[in-house]
Amino acid sequence: MLPYILLGALTSFWFTWLTILLARRHQIGSDEASGVQKFHDHWVPRLGGVPVFVAFVTTLLLAAWLSNSEIDSSVRLLVCTLPAFGIGLLEDITRKAGVSPRLLFTMIAAAIGWWLLDGRLLRLDLPLVDDLLLAYPLAAFALTLFAAGGVAHAVNIIDGYNGLSGFVIAAAFAGMALVAWQVGDAFVLRVAVVAVISVIGFLAWNFPFGRIFLGDSGAYFLGFLFAEMAVLLVHRNPGVSAWCPMLLMIYPVWETVFSMIRRGSEGGLHRMGQPDALHLHQLIYRRLMKRFVGSPNPQHRILRNSLTSVYLWALALMSIVPAVLFWNRPSVLMAFAGLFIVSYGVLYAGIVRFRVPRWLVAAPLDSARTLRKEQQPTAAVAATP
Repeated sequence: MLPYILLGALTSFWFTWLTILLARRHQIGSDEASGVQKFHDHWVPRLGGVPVFVAFVTTLLLAAWLSNSEIDSSVRLLVCTLPAFGIGLLEDITRKAGVSPRLLFTMIAAAIGWWLLDGRLLRLDLPLVDDLLLAYPLAAFALTLFAAGGVAHAVNIIDGYNGLSGFVIAAAFAGMALVAWQVGDAFVLRVAVVAVISVIGFLAWNFPFGRIFLGDSGAYFLGFLFAEMAVLLVHRNPGVSAWCPMLLMIYPVWETVFSMIRRGSEGGLHRMGQPDALHLHQLIYRRLMKRFVGSPNPQHRILRNSLTSVYLWALALMSIVPAVLFWNRPSVLMAFAGLFIVSYGVLYAGIVRFRVPRWLVAAPLDSARTLRKEQQPTAAVAATP
């Protein structure tokens, strides 16, 4: 496995560099620096999904070929990912593929997975719901498609802050790999590990200086891939609770659900899908990450963007760690899911009302220096006999 890990990481790293170089030279796939969800000033391509996809495909196929195992399943999986990756790439390059087409093509990818890989979501570890899914295959089919589209869209929502979407999806795949290893599912384990190393090479350029974003191609590809492998993990291993992959990915999923509820309550159904600047990561950026505020140095704003992601890394790990530890205990996983939702709500409400502990606020460097200077004389007086 080690040679494949090195190959995937190096392929992702150098192909990301090449993507940045070509995108800048030909001025393609660039993101805007203005808009309600834009928090950067520099030119940056949103084509990170391309090197991630190339690294994933080459590494997975080479690993399957050299080990002479799961070759057919690997090819089938790659076929399934093409609609999700393709529609995301179209959006990255042309900016003309709307949300509805992206969701539709991701659901088409899940439908192909239902057919080629037997990727069927037939249980949620909720007795009455599970009985319904078993009795009505069409309901299970619809739920599978809905889950795939929802997860992919959720990953896309948190893209834009340096290191945020890449770290969260890599950590979720790492958690999935650990669970797959414990239950002996070699195929899910291999795919999850290859996904992690394919993202790591991209992250080296994305964090902390934001030289490239994951983009829709990366978000929809990785989001669909996670959803598909989550369905396979649960379907192939009865001991794994359906709440395990849900908890692994609950941060971006709940961010999406919460945002829809918030917008709907404020402006009705027509507002639920409209973009705004009130996501949790955006509030953290404006109200908690005060470091480098007002600095004329453009690098400082990039670093402020990156440091914002660290808050969300901690939040995501709050759910990923228990998902790995309690993968076969549905009631415990449900309790942690509820705890996460409550914690998210408390944090969000606290930031909106300016009621958060001081230790959560990253103060400006000048303020920190002033505070230390003010404390020094007091300390000296206190030390005087």
